[in-house]
Amino acid sequence: MAESGLPLDGVRVVEMTHMVMGPTCGMILAQLGAEVIKVEPPTGDKTRSLGGMGISFFPLFNRGKRSVVLDLAKPEDRETMHRLLATADVFLENFRDGQLEKQGLGADELRRRHPHLIIAGHKGFLSGPYEHRPALDEVVQMLSGLATMTGTKEKPQRVGSSANDIMGGMFGAISILAALYQKRAGAGQGANIRIGLFENCLFLVAQHMVQYEMTGVKPPSMPEREHAWPIYDIFETAGGERIFIGVVTEGHWQSFCREFGLCEFLDDPALRTTTDRILARARILPRVADVVKQWNAAELSAKLDALNICFSPINRPEDLFDDLHVLRPGGLVKNVDVEGKPFRAPALPVEWNGAHLGEGLLVPALGADTAALRAELDSAPVTNNKLAGGRA
Repeated sequence: MAESGLPLDGVRVVEMTHMVMGPTCGMILAQLGAEVIKVEPPTGDKTRSLGGMGISFFPLFNRGKRSVVLDLAKPEDRETMHRLLATADVFLENFRDGQLEKQGLGADELRRRHPHLIIAGHKGFLSGPYEHRPALDEVVQMLSGLATMTGTKEKPQRVGSSANDIMGGMFGAISILAALYQKRAGAGQGANIRIGLFENCLFLVAQHMVQYEMTGVKPPSMPEREHAWPIYDIFETAGGERIFIGVVTEGHWQSFCREFGLCEFLDDPALRTTTDRILARARILPRVADVVKQWNAAELSAKLDALNICFSPINRPEDLFDDLHVLRPGGLVKNVDVEGKPFRAPALPVEWNGAHLGEGLLVPALGADTAALRAELDSAPVTNNKLAGGRA
């Protein structure tokens, strides 16, 4: 693999994952420079053939990887898998407990045969009473309370993306980076890491759990919550477009009222503090709505931007392909799908020494790298010396 100049250049990752959580972890590592080898069964990752809302899963979360087909029902392919793992730094998997043991790839066996290997198992739950259960983003959002915080107890709503799966992959990548750091600093030993989808979601709702722990008061769902600021709402503009405005500091309040002719609020002794204004939202918001309705969205946005007040149009995902910031150099990267068709996707949300990551990644065809990998393994027998002296 050619040197990329990226931080994980020279790190080899072997990935046996499917759906979103595990592939997200591999995708992040690939964009940071790791060589990620996706091992697929002869029929391929099932997400390759998904349609509808799942049509983006395989190309989006498997960009920049190599694809190798192994039939792990065959002893010779299982041995090839172990030869491959002997050259690797990291092994990613997201199978239910017990499945990989049947193929001689359980964590205990891997640690015995490949003590250098960092194993990252992306699971539904961490160890405990639920560890045997399968999980989905929907399941953990309902179980953790996130769905009731997003909607209500009577009408729970899942977050409108695979948020937990994606964040679970991020926690996997964070853990692997920590293990790589420890491995370089120590004796070259690997690690056995377990990442839990449910615990990931639990981490997301921790603020509400701790709020209850500290106050004894049940936190209200987002649609039912008490606002912490006097203006923190969606308004309609003159052209019928909607805009969110958040006036969250004393300075914002002062400048907003002066700029938009609401000095009666500044002169009102009953509105001196933020708490006073929150309690008076019932009379403040209709007046603000009347003022906002006099402006078109573009002019209003320019005014709010100049005042450094938080605002946003109410977008849909497709609108972002026309957003000025998204369209800035590096905001979107061009990748290429299995059929050679280019598609645009958001860049990894970091800048590395001013550079954006993820441009020009290819989505691998099923088994595209099998022959090359087999030839490499046949021509260069390896030992378990990863990160302690390089690839043999």
